[in-house]
Amino acid sequence: MRRCQPQIHHKTHGLSVVAHQVPHQRIENVIIQPNHRYTVHYYSNHWTIAFGNRPRYAPKVEGETMIRGIKFVGVPVSDQDKALKFWTEAVGMIVATDQPFNDKQRWIELKIPGADTGIAPFTPDGHQDRIGQFTSISFWCDDVFATAAAMKQKGVVFAQDPKKEHWGTSAIFKDPDGNMYVLSSR
Repeated sequence: MRRCQPQIHHKTHGLSVVAHQVPHQRIENVIIQPNHRYTVHYYSNHWTIAFGNRPRYAPKVEGETMIRGIKFVGVPVSDQDKALKFWTEAVGMIVATDQPFNDKQRWIELKIPGADTGIAPFTPDGHQDRIGQFTSISFWCDDVFATAAAMKQKGVVFAQDPKKEHWGTSAIFKDPDGNMYVLSSR
């Protein structure tokens, strides 16, 4: 039986953690040693978000135009006030901006706490027929069953209760206009 030599980190002179050698689903769940500065809190986004910092992304390449992420996704609504109440009080989003847009609508951006993405409850002229449809938006959470139960207590209607599949767990919920969204496990 051949034994592999341990990998030694060239700067810290400690053992390196190699993702494919760790029997966990996510590397951020590994603690190297107690009270060491390189713990789960140092490597995970939880640490950076808790102190008001954003997680680091790939550096911008000089001279190239690159998409950096999704800021928001538009959601067609018939009543922005009703939508604002639903998304903030029942779902838990926070208002990033709420300002006049034109004589018919406001520009509202709602963010998911701890995430860079969100939604904009806004219906462009000529798109009223899209209100009340199934959307291609899928929200994720840690526990679909518990999140769905909490949302139901706040009055959210589910078109499909949570169900576990071989690929994960999902449910489908509706907003006050009947737009449908997927709630799934990551």
